[in-house]
Amino acid sequence: MPNLSYRSNEKELIDDLELNNDALRQNLEELALINKYLGGNQVTVSGLTKLLSDSTISIAGNEKLKITIADLGCGGGDMLIVMADWARKKGINGQFIGIDANDFMIDFGTERTAQYSNISYLHQDIYTEEFKKKSFDIVTMTLFCHHFSDENLITIFKQLKKQTRIGIVINDIHRHWFAYHSIAWITKLFLKSYLVKNDAKLSVWRAFIREDLEKIIQKSGFTKYSIRWKWAFRWEVVLNCEL
Repeated sequence: MPNLSYRSNEKELIDDLELNNDALRQNLEELALINKYLGGNQVTVSGLTKLLSDSTISIAGNEKLKITIADLGCGGGDMLIVMADWARKKGINGQFIGIDANDFMIDFGTERTAQYSNISYLHQDIYTEEFKKKSFDIVTMTLFCHHFSDENLITIFKQLKKQTRIGIVINDIHRHWFAYHSIAWITKLFLKSYLVKNDAKLSVWRAFIREDLEKIIQKSGFTKYSIRWKWAFRWEVVLNCEL
């Protein structure tokens, strides 16, 4: 068992932006199942609901008000589908942009969400000057932040604070021994992807305890935020960008 008292900086296999084979497709499909059946997808929706309830902008039922939501590290587009369905039920005129640096992810997501006219994609690295010129109403990051070091996250959050009008919703993993062993057994018994088998446990080790998140958020300059623990071993983080 690794020492979970600190965040690991070991790279996951999926961090290779050149991955573009059937193994990656299998990985994305199996991750979608994990997030669906363990309830992880709903953490992002819960965060969006909280952010909008705290916002000074009235959005629900206002069809003339279009709200742009960017999903960083969108992968296969699963969260875009969840958010688009949520927005439709809430009467929110949402336009969703999936952003990923891996072109396979973009192609795979585009294929899976073809029936959604309000979902589009952007193949771009968030560190580029071109991306920094973009602006959004809301930014979401689901299982994205644990791929970066504390220092890199502080840089990313500071930049996103300038680019985002309403706020940022983060859905990521709680670094905990039970989460580590549970995901190890789930992937061993029920899943086949070698990427998932390698990365799932490592994701937990690279993830966060509450103190990690508080330090990163405060160093990024956010003063209005919330951190809530959600099942199964997830953090729902809402960063408010409104002045």
